[in-house]
Amino acid sequence: MNVPIKERFVLSAMLSLCALLAFAHIKPARAQDTNNSVWPTKEWLTSTPEEQGMDSAALAKLVAYGESHNFDSLLVVRHGHIVTEAYYAPYTGDVPHEIFSSTKAITGTLLGMAYKDGLLDRLDHPVLDFFADRHIANVDDRKKAITIQNLLDMTSGLDWDQGFEGGTQQTMQDMYRASNLTQFILDRPMAHPPGEVFNYSNGNPDLVSAIITRLTGKPEEDYAREKLFAPLGITDLHWDRDPQGLTIGDGMLFLLPRDMAKFGYLYLHHGEWEGRQLLPAGWADVLSHRIVNTHASYDPSQSYSNFFWILPERHVYMANGKDGQNIAVFPDLDIVVVTTARKYVPLRNLADNVSSAVKSESALPPNPNAAEQLANTIKDAAVEKPTAVGPTPEMASTSSGKTYKFPDNDLELRSLTLFLTGPHPHLEYEQYLRYPAGSSIAQDVPIGLDGLYRKGQPALSGHYPGHIPAAKGRWSDGHTFVIDMQDIGYGTQIKYVLSFNGDKLNISRIDEEGWKLSADGKRDD
Repeated sequence: MNVPIKERFVLSAMLSLCALLAFAHIKPARAQDTNNSVWPTKEWLTSTPEEQGMDSAALAKLVAYGESHNFDSLLVVRHGHIVTEAYYAPYTGDVPHEIFSSTKAITGTLLGMAYKDGLLDRLDHPVLDFFADRHIANVDDRKKAITIQNLLDMTSGLDWDQGFEGGTQQTMQDMYRASNLTQFILDRPMAHPPGEVFNYSNGNPDLVSAIITRLTGKPEEDYAREKLFAPLGITDLHWDRDPQGLTIGDGMLFLLPRDMAKFGYLYLHHGEWEGRQLLPAGWADVLSHRIVNTHASYDPSQSYSNFFWILPERHVYMANGKDGQNIAVFPDLDIVVVTTARKYVPLRNLADNVSSAVKSESALPPNPNAAEQLANTIKDAAVEKPTAVGPTPEMASTSSGKTYKFPDNDLELRSLTLFLTGPHPHLEYEQYLRYPAGSSIAQDVPIGLDGLYRKGQPALSGHYPGHIPAAKGRWSDGHTFVIDMQDIGYGTQIKYVLSFNGDKLNISRIDEEGWKLSADGKRDD
């Protein structure tokens, strides 16, 4: 939904002064005392919630909430200590997790670092200046007026349909099919003058990534490893690139949950880390002030700036990604919360649940009963619970070992073979890859037929080398086999419905949001 903006600040060289004036009335948080700060560069410290003024019983309820809402992980950090850390089976915390659009906040942060380093003169610099060597379509005065700050605020004015509050996501899908993502974005026509309308778009951070490469002379990932990840002690990561070798600025970054918390902790400390100011002064502080009102129908007060989502009245801001990938910063409470998940997590619910667990700025008396409740809830989350399975029909043996071939289809599927009758049920499939053009990936995935996931071997190639496939299956009737599949750490939970009809096979893929794609194949006799 495109709506006029009612409030907006343009950050420029006066950013620090503006932030200080905006927050002069806010009580300083304990995190501002950097002389006594704990730095988790090598390892996080841990403590009981009560030692940091939080209630274990309330946090146990939050952990249980995560289990019922398809969390993969939950971390709560207060006063520099992890007070709650839960991992939900089949995910384990040693697997880097895709953070989806939380990546955008890291892209914006790297732009801020380039600005601090003097590689960028001002945030209201016109975007097209960085692409003067390109022939760009649909150029008019409005497109010439787009600034970097417009990109950071999702107010570029480019014509873009990404399904924000409805829509078809058509523009985003077209972008990922394009041979040159940057050119596709630059060529988009204008829908509005820049700075007037909030419209969520993956194109904006991808342009910022391209600009970072122009400013630094290296891909965004390389700049990030040097300037951001190395100081924070982050080494275990993967970040995809587009066909031109540019880092994808809108997503496809994989981090460990503990490292996600480090990024939030950097913002909690106003961009300072171990005595070094990594971000421009005031860059982090401005996120606690309303910048752009998104007018989202599901939460009208929710705001946006520098690729962060903001709840102004809660004094909370978040890097937020699809299906519950969150890095939430609570400046007034000295808290960072991380979630990874396979289902949307309402930001306001998360903020309220965390805030309600805070009882004191100082330590509380020990609460052994509540501590035991929290420990048991965390332990229970790490144990997978079996789902119901039905009887096995004759079709299981009839279809087992048979290969089905597929013409061009939306699932990008070439072939599939099921093995359902032996001691180790599994499926083998071959799938096209978006790039390099003409390439494909073959995968062998074990299937649990007892209501529990079976994990496969880490993929050696594909969109994310190292991802771990896991699947379980059941027969819903005599001719329909349903597979629940995850890529561990990928934040996805996909249902595949395989409908057999003679020598034909229809496969429907249904994601967490109900989006459905299908393919029709035939047995290769």
